Amino acid sequence: MQMKCVQVLEIGKFQLTKVALRKPLDHEVVIKVSVTGLCRTDLKLIRVGHRDLVLPRIPGEEVVGTVCETGSAVAGIQTGDLVYVYPGSWCESCSACTNGSENLCREMEIMGFHRDGGFAEYVVVPSKSVIPVPMGLDPDKAVFAEPLSCCLNALELAGIREGMTVGIWGAGPAGTLLSRAAAAMDAHPVSIEPDQRRRGLIKGYASSPDRRYDICVVAVGSKQAYQEAIQKLKPRGRLVVFSGLSPADDLLEISFNQLHYLEQTIVGAYGCCYRHGVQALDLLSSNAVSVVDMISHRKPLADLKTALELVEHRKGMKILLYP
Repeated sequence: MQMKCVQVLEIGKFQLTKVALRKPLDHEVVIKVSVTGLCRTDLKLIRVGHRDLVLPRIPGEEVVGTVCETGSAVAGIQTGDLVYVYPGSWCESCSACTNGSENLCREMEIMGFHRDGGFAEYVVVPSKSVIPVPMGLDPDKAVFAEPLSCCLNALELAGIREGMTVGIWGAGPAGTLLSRAAAAMDAHPVSIEPDQRRRGLIKGYASSPDRRYDICVVAVGSKQAYQEAIQKLKPRGRLVVFSGLSPADDLLEISFNQLHYLEQTIVGAYGCCYRHGVQALDLLSSNAVSVVDMISHRKPLADLKTALELVEHRKGMKILLYP
């Protein structure tokens, strides 16, 4: 069987084509894609490549769809089930996996990077990566589970607790989800976003108010934002490195004496774990984190070029693609 897909054969180019849909292995399932989210990482992957990218590749790591075929050893998953796909596949036995941080597994394979993803009519995934979508949750909302999961991982690493103040630099899709997730945890988020269009959704500030925060999260690839955020930490505050910087610009001067005397912490946050996907779907299903107003564009997969331009120029918020 042939399926339509977007395929990257070399960095800087992609093509809309047809490829053969392979049969699932014993512990895999085939999913008919309902919707795939587009993010800035997809733009980076296609335009300049990515550390984890293996070519040729069908991108797309934010996927919701319906199970249409299962491997011979799959149990507990039925054809017709609406599911979200946790994009990782992990070994289950290394120290990272046994410590509950499978996103750092040495053998991690990420859908859309190491193996084919959801910019297609169908995707074949490990059955252990499948998470059922709660009854009544629309696929267009459920697909936010992946970016929301990354935000939940960041807030978990931040040690967020009720009543804490959280400064969030950037109010794109990730920054907005960070703000709403923090609020759902009864913390007090403050968003800093120079772009008036983006900060409107979360009633943010063009620059940080004259205050300090228990937690600072930088959700924009800006060296200046990191330099500002670390100066806004309270004593025993924690800075979360959520967005990466370009390799040519990723070295910052910081005062270790400040960290020492104020007992502050800097922690990295990369991706998410399976449990964050379960938590994200619960928050979306209960509407504790609302996302409908974040959907700015719905596009057919064939219109990916236009969708990528919208992402590049920050002309939208969340863009959803349909096969």
